[in-house]
Amino acid sequence: MQNITLIALAYQLTKNAWFTGVITFAQLGPMLIISPFGGALADKINRKTLIISMSAVQMSMSFVLAIVALSDKPNQVVLVLVVATIGCASAINGPTVNALLPELVPRSDLQPAIALNSVSMNSSRVIGPLLGGAVGSLLGSSAVFGINGLTYLFVIWAVATVEVDFSPKGISHDGPAKQIIEGIRAARQNPLITRVLVTIAVYSFFSLIFIYQMPLLAERHLGFSGWRFNLLFSAFALGAAGGALAMGSVLSNFSRSKMTRWGLVVFAVTLTVFGTTSIRPVAFATGFLVGAAYFIVVTALSTTLQMAVDDAVRGRIMGLWMMAWAGLVPLGGLVAGPIIDSTNISVVLVFGAVVAGVLGLVMDLSEPDYMEL
Repeated sequence: MQNITLIALAYQLTKNAWFTGVITFAQLGPMLIISPFGGALADKINRKTLIISMSAVQMSMSFVLAIVALSDKPNQVVLVLVVATIGCASAINGPTVNALLPELVPRSDLQPAIALNSVSMNSSRVIGPLLGGAVGSLLGSSAVFGINGLTYLFVIWAVATVEVDFSPKGISHDGPAKQIIEGIRAARQNPLITRVLVTIAVYSFFSLIFIYQMPLLAERHLGFSGWRFNLLFSAFALGAAGGALAMGSVLSNFSRSKMTRWGLVVFAVTLTVFGTTSIRPVAFATGFLVGAAYFIVVTALSTTLQMAVDDAVRGRIMGLWMMAWAGLVPLGGLVAGPIIDSTNISVVLVFGAVVAGVLGLVMDLSEPDYMEL
């Protein structure tokens, strides 16, 4: 609800892609800088303490965001600063939560668990935009941010009560900077981990710009205004949930390297159509397929990474994953914003589709036999 309302608010305030890119960068950009430190902390201190404290920060700042958004013309600088604070807490939380996942399930169930986690996240992307659009249209964006703040209480309760080992596995007396260097060194020593991180980094920077420029795409290509673009985003999110669910069930026995390759190729084709069509049914159908291909790729890459990583450096490697996946998307959006404003969004999206297709053709993500489930 909050994420989709934020980018809608950003676009309504300025009607250009540039400020939408700035808000997106404030929200997710900290992943690019802070996630490696979050990963280092996850390998150093108790993960329960880390998750609860960062969730409390996110909750507090969501309430502040609700107050800022009460104004008819929210101060753009204050808006960016508050969103950036939420993003910083999220950047520390993300690697910690990802590093915890292998503690919850046996190794043989890791891919279905990652897929189930993705289904949960993307189901919220279906319900959230619709509910956020309804609440936002009736009560305003401030109400959406306030409700979101309350939901962190569920996160805190869940983490405080679940029975699982929250202790770090890579305890070290080294400082965060040295720990990050050790994590980078561990990633470089494993060619498969390196290829996974390079693939998700290039994919995120060039090919995922459309996610946070969807209000602009919906308005200029399809004539959707206001909350109605949420319907298009929900179609994409429903496809993403379906793709993740397929990876945890009917596609779970297929080679992850092949699923990544074919997922990237299908993504390239469908994004090309999605980014250029002005026909609404075609946009909804291809948006669904783009989402499905996207999360087939992400689930396959994430599972491959989790299977390859040693527990002692898991937090730091997942910090690099969050930096490459979530951190480079807003940076790509920041770079693409002025290009979209001076040309059009189709140029940027088609280029991103070409990059995804090339990745699918050239990247070798084959795993050693011992890693296959």
